[in-house]
Amino acid sequence: MEPGSGILALVDREPRRPRAAESRRLADFAAAADCLARATTDFREAFAHQTRALAHSRKIFDRASAAARIGVWECALPDEALTWTDQVYAMFDLPREAPLDRSRIVACYTPKSREALTAARSRAIAERGGFALDAEIVTLAGRRRWIRITASVECEGAVPVRIFGMKQDITEEKLLADRTRYLAEFDAMTGLANRATFEARFAALDRDPPGRSPFGALLLIDLDGFKPVNDTFGHAAGDACLVEVAARLRHSCRDGDVVARIGGDEFAILLATTAPGIAEEVAARLIAALSRPMTWTGRTFTVGASIGIARADGRSSADLFVAADTALYAAKAQGRGQFRVADAAVDGAARPA
Repeated sequence: MEPGSGILALVDREPRRPRAAESRRLADFAAAADCLARATTDFREAFAHQTRALAHSRKIFDRASAAARIGVWECALPDEALTWTDQVYAMFDLPREAPLDRSRIVACYTPKSREALTAARSRAIAERGGFALDAEIVTLAGRRRWIRITASVECEGAVPVRIFGMKQDITEEKLLADRTRYLAEFDAMTGLANRATFEARFAALDRDPPGRSPFGALLLIDLDGFKPVNDTFGHAAGDACLVEVAARLRHSCRDGDVVARIGGDEFAILLATTAPGIAEEVAARLIAALSRPMTWTGRTFTVGASIGIARADGRSSADLFVAADTALYAAKAQGRGQFRVADAAVDGAARPA
């Protein structure tokens, strides 16, 4: 027989009744075993319940994350290994099983957003803190998206070991904000600056010190013959006319000029340059451009423009507007289709071009 193997049996000739102390110990052991069995059953049931609850919570979290377009991300330091939840994969148009290469992911950010992300991330790691950032990306499928990133740095002792947080797709929010801002600043029909934007820029004249005017001259433009277009062809034709007028105004001005629609068929231009003679050149170019015939649904019509010019020349915004307005009415009174320049020496006086 091999050492350490075999059976040991103790045989007694007559059955032996256990002593009272042994009986109590056996009873206690049986009770303990029964209690342990019940506890085990309770534990299994509790564990199963917790597992189901956890799975349910995970399902709710996943659905809520999908609805809110929020995902969780983690980047281990210093090896830069990424871990994402499904929603982050979806934001970047990556398959769930695709390998994550941080350099490839960072390349998805537009140059401006990549620079901002790099600076914020480096600062957070150096300071053992966090950051929040709205960034623009171009996904692996070529779609442009805006994402909101929140991040926190976790340390072991004083050593940063990982950076983690959430990413949320805010593309729709960004588009809505841009649209709201656009509607607040621009005329919806023509795409020109609206009256509020014009007045905000115009008011800078009163804030800047003398001799430091943000623009050189104000041109007020009123269309000639616009009402007959509306009356003859209808409001759709009138709207098309205004859109075409706006395009011609933009084409005749420089990038730094403010071109605005300030009323129904009234427009204003703030010229960025103070060079002598430029305002007159622009006005002549505008009158020629706006006098060309326009075509709408096979019909041709013509409008014109009268223009009043006033140079900044140290005037307040209120005085400058009155001077340009007076010059405009002088141009209309003297035959329309021409411009007049307000006399810099006497506010409100206008001299012919």
